[in-house]
Amino acid sequence: MSSTYYNEIWHQVQHEFELLSTIDYERQHQDVETTVATINAATGSVAAEADAKAVLQDSLYEFYLRYICLCNRLEDVYDKMIQPQKRILVRKLLDACLGRVVELKHDLVNIDLMEFSYNDDVVERLRLTPMETELRIPRYFLRERQEELEQRNKTMHEILVKLGWLEEHPLDEPLTTEIEAIRLLQMHERARQGRLRAHFMKEIRMLKEKGKSEERSEKERTDSGLMAAMKIQKMWRGHTARRITRRRKMDEMILIGMLPPPAAVVKERAEKLEKLNERRYVAQKTYEAQYEARMRTVQEEIKQKHGATMKEDIADEIRAWIKDCYDKTGKLPDFPSEDQGGSLHIFSRPGTESEHSRSSARSSKESRKTKDKSKSPARSGDLNINENQEEDVSFQPAPSVCLPDIRAEIELFNETWRDKDEAGVLSQAAYEDMIYNEKYQEVELEFRRAVDDVMRQELELLQTAVGKKIKKSSKKTRRSGKKSKKKKEKDLTPDRTTESLYEELVTNGIIRKYPELKLTQFLGDKALTARNGINPSPGDIRQILTEYCILPLGSEAIHNNTPLIRSILLAGPRGSGKKALLHAICTEVGAVLFDLTPANIVGKYPGKSGLIMLIHLVLKVSRLLQPAVIYMGDAERPFMKKIPKTDRTDPKRLKKDLPKLIKNIQPEDRVVFIGTSNLPWEADQKMLQQTYNRFIYIPRPDYGVMSFAWKTLLHEYSGGLSTLDTSVMAKISDGYTIGSIDACLKEVMTCKRKLQLRTQPLTHAELINVLCARDPVYREEEEAFESWWSKTPLGRRRQRYLELEEERMLEEQAQAAKQGNGNKKKGAN
Repeated sequence: MSSTYYNEIWHQVQHEFELLSTIDYERQHQDVETTVATINAATGSVAAEADAKAVLQDSLYEFYLRYICLCNRLEDVYDKMIQPQKRILVRKLLDACLGRVVELKHDLVNIDLMEFSYNDDVVERLRLTPMETELRIPRYFLRERQEELEQRNKTMHEILVKLGWLEEHPLDEPLTTEIEAIRLLQMHERARQGRLRAHFMKEIRMLKEKGKSEERSEKERTDSGLMAAMKIQKMWRGHTARRITRRRKMDEMILIGMLPPPAAVVKERAEKLEKLNERRYVAQKTYEAQYEARMRTVQEEIKQKHGATMKEDIADEIRAWIKDCYDKTGKLPDFPSEDQGGSLHIFSRPGTESEHSRSSARSSKESRKTKDKSKSPARSGDLNINENQEEDVSFQPAPSVCLPDIRAEIELFNETWRDKDEAGVLSQAAYEDMIYNEKYQEVELEFRRAVDDVMRQELELLQTAVGKKIKKSSKKTRRSGKKSKKKKEKDLTPDRTTESLYEELVTNGIIRKYPELKLTQFLGDKALTARNGINPSPGDIRQILTEYCILPLGSEAIHNNTPLIRSILLAGPRGSGKKALLHAICTEVGAVLFDLTPANIVGKYPGKSGLIMLIHLVLKVSRLLQPAVIYMGDAERPFMKKIPKTDRTDPKRLKKDLPKLIKNIQPEDRVVFIGTSNLPWEADQKMLQQTYNRFIYIPRPDYGVMSFAWKTLLHEYSGGLSTLDTSVMAKISDGYTIGSIDACLKEVMTCKRKLQLRTQPLTHAELINVLCARDPVYREEEEAFESWWSKTPLGRRRQRYLELEEERMLEEQAQAAKQGNGNKKKGAN
C-alpha cells in the first residue's frame, strides 16, 4: 500500500475519533450524572436499578467496541506510515485511545461483576464479527526497542555461556580419538561395498531376463510389447486424471476456506510481506534520523540568529507589565514562580497576550488540556476490587483521564493536518516550516526561563528601593496532594552497577530465559455468543491479558493514565496454557522474567537476611529494567495450611514477604506480579486475596476450541499431509486440555513417523492410545474451580447481584399473579 492510502485511512480514522470522543465527552459529563441519579433514586426498586444498569452497560460496551475497532485501524496506520511528524501525532493519539479502552474495560468489569463482558445486541447493532472486536497488540512495543532487546539477550547468552549452561558454538565436535576415526572409515567402506554388490546383482538379474526373452518367438514379443504399452498408458492416464482431480478439489477447498493453504505457499507469502514491511521500517528510520538531525540544526540556527533579540523582547514585555501594574495600583506586582509558569503565566491570561511570543497560543492549549484533566480527576492508583465491595452492587463510572488527551490530539490534527494541501507531495520528509515553528517555541521557552530569573532579581531590587519587604520565594511551591507516608526504601546495594546485579540474578536462576511465544499462539477464537464469567473463550482470555498486562507494560503513557493492577493470578487445570500465557506476555512487551517459584529459590539466599536481599534485588532490578514480570508458579503453596512432609522446597518462606513485595510496586513502575495455580482452593483464601488483585480462570477447552486445536496442531506437525478427521478427535478428546493434545502429538509424530505419512496415513488409534495414558480434567475438578471462583471478591459480588436479580423476578411474578387474581374477581363480579 502507498503512503497516500495510509494518509487517507488516517484522515478517516481521525474524523471518526472526533465524533466518538465528542459523544463520549458529552455522555461522561451529562448522561452519567443522570444515570447515577436514576440508580440512586431507584435504590428501593430493584427492577428500576437493574434497568438503569443495563442501559449504562449497553452504552459503555458500545463505546468499548468502537474504540477497539478504531485503535486497530490507527495501529496499522502508525506501523506503515513513514512521515515522521505525522507518526508523532498518531502515536500520542494511539496511546490515549488504548488507555481509554482499558478505562472502559475496568468500568465494564465493575458493572458486569465479571472479568469478561458480553452484549450480543450491541455487536449485532454495530455489524461486527467477534474477530473484529479483538484488540490487536501494537507492534511498536517490540520494534522500537529492538536494539535494547538484542543487547539484553546477548548479555544473558554470554553469562550463560560463561557459567557453562550453554555451548558457545554448538557445532559438531572434531574427531578426537583414533577409534572414532577407524569406525567412521569402516562405516563408509561397508556402505561402498554394499552399493557395489547391489549393482553387481542387478547386472546378473538383467542378463538372466535377457536370455529368457531371446527364446520367445517374435510374435509373442510383439504381442507382449503392445500389451505392456497399453497397460502403462492406462495406468499413466488414470494417475494423471486422479492427480488433476485431487489438485482441483484441494484448490477449491483452499479457496472456500475449508483447508489451509500449503505450508510452502504460506511461507512464501509471509516472506514477501516481511520484505515489504522491512523496506517501510528502514524508510521510517531513515526519515526519522533526518528529522532529528534537522531539528538540532534549526534549533542552533534560531539561537544564533534570534537569541539576542528574543531576550530583549521578553525583558521589555515584562518591564512594561511591571510598569503598567505599578501605574494602576501603585504597588509592585508579585512575579509568578517557576512552577506557576513564570512570565508565560502572565501573558496567557485573557487580554494580556504577548505581541512577540509564539508560545502563548500553545500555552493556552496546554492550560485548556490541564483544565479538562482537572475536571476529570485521576483514577485511583491501585484498582483493588478485593476491599469492602461485596455489599455494594451499584456502580458509578469513573472519570476518564485519557479523554482530554484524545481531544487535545484531535484539536492539534484539525489545526495542522486536516486542511493541509499535500497533493503532489511524494516525499515523506519532514516539513521545514513546522520544524521551525516548533523549535522557535522551544527556544523561546528556554530563553524565557533565563530572563525570568533576571527579572525576579530586578523586581527584588525595585521592591527594596521602594521599601517593601521582600518575600523570599526561593522555595518551590508545594504541590497539591497528600504527602506519601511511606518511608523511603533503604538501598542495600548502593555501590553496585545494574550489570553486576543482573548477572548475579541470572547466575542464581532468578532471572530466566523464556521461550518466545506470541499471544496468538494461544489457540481459539473469541466467544460467538454471550457466556458467563467462569467459561470464557481463549480469545476472551487473550484480550483481557492484553488489557490488564500487555498494554500497561508496553507503553509508559498507557500505564500512567490507567488504573493500576499490581498482581494477577492465572488459575486453571494442568495443561490449560497458564505458563504459555506468561511467556507470551513477556514476549509481546520484551519484559524481564523474575522467577520466585518456591522450587526455584530453594537453597538460594538462605536465612532472613538472604530473603530480605532477594526481595530487594528483585524490586530494584525490576525497576531498573522495566518492563518486568515477577512470576510465581504453584502460587497456592506459600499460603497452604498444611505442607506435605515430602515437600523440601519450604514454600512458606515467602508467605509474609509476598504481600509486602507486591505493595512496594509503585504506580510509576511498569512491573506486574503473575502467579499460576492448578489447586487454588488449597490456599488460605484471605491471604491469597490480599496478595492478588485479579483472578482469571482458564477452563478446559470446549468442542469448538478442541476441533480448531486439532486442526492447527496436526497441520503444524504433519506439514499438511494428514487427512485425519479432526471433528472425531475433538469429540473423543473431550475433557482433555490443549497441553495434553500437544504432548500427545509430540510423542506420536516422531521424525520417522513424519517420513512415513505419504505411505502410511495417520490413524485415530495411534493418537487415542497415547492420549488414554494421560489424565483428563474430571468433573470434580471443574466443580472445585467453580466453587473457588465463587469465593473470590468478584465472585461474591456477582453472587450477591444474582440473588438480587432472583428476588426481583420473584417480586415481579408475585405482582403479576396478584394483578391476575384481581382481574379474575372483577370479571366474576
